[in-house]
Amino acid sequence: MTTPDSPAELLCIGETMALVTPVSADRLRSSQLFHLDAGGAESNVAAHVASLGHRSAWFSRLGDDELGRRVADTVSSRGVDVSSVIFDPEFPTGVYFKDPGHGVLYYRAGSAASTLSTQDALRLPLTQNLLVHLSGITAALSATASEFLTELFAHARREGARISFDVNYRPALWEPHAAGKTLHRLASQADVVFVGRDEAETLWGSVEPEAIRKLFPDCPSLVVKDGAIGATEFSGSRVTFEPAEVVDVVEPVGAGDAFAGGYLAALISGADTNARLRAGHRRAAMTLQTTTDYIDETGFAQ
Repeated sequence: MTTPDSPAELLCIGETMALVTPVSADRLRSSQLFHLDAGGAESNVAAHVASLGHRSAWFSRLGDDELGRRVADTVSSRGVDVSSVIFDPEFPTGVYFKDPGHGVLYYRAGSAASTLSTQDALRLPLTQNLLVHLSGITAALSATASEFLTELFAHARREGARISFDVNYRPALWEPHAAGKTLHRLASQADVVFVGRDEAETLWGSVEPEAIRKLFPDCPSLVVKDGAIGATEFSGSRVTFEPAEVVDVVEPVGAGDAFAGGYLAALISGADTNARLRAGHRRAAMTLQTTTDYIDETGFAQ
């Protein structure tokens, strides 16, 4: 937990929703038992980083409702500081359902997180050398949420905070043409960028890691993920590849967040490029073997 004497090393910002997932790997329609959890790309990353021994915090808006309080309690129970979260009495907490092997169903329209604004960005206490993790999902939630993200980038730059950005393109939220322009603009301003090879192909028509690097030539650390193949990091003129771990996949949703969490924890620790990529793969491999978005270091789902 963070304190004034031990502030967060990583601040993750973005929507988290109540997550309903079958206890087994059965389809949503036929399952009889379900688990109520909290799920969101950025809070997932914060939880992974906290599990790996670092001080992390998470900020967003939640509904001032029982689901919102439960979401905050769940994220907090994973060692993440949620003290800056805003509980909104006018807008609800979003909900989504996992259908193992068949994607996700979202019920997030009009959620509290979609009302994030520039005022929210300016009130965040960003400090020099703080690592701020964001994702492209926020930009797709609403016009005000997109403006929030733009202001947050500017605020972080003014305060000397470093920015980690996961492109995290969600086809259900917006079309590739609109998403491509916005996500490229945001990623071009980040210090660390995570992007899937498949995302880059959809958004910008770039397939090979080297072609994706040309889209972001000035990014200090660009990580191109290629699913079960592995990940390539471009740092200056250096190119580093690490193969993914081989696992039996139960559910792929959440693996990208786990990879980012493992990688960022290693980055905070001062690990070299190869070690950062291996840490990301290890964390992703753990998550791929469960139906939940988060799994603790001992290997037992939470």
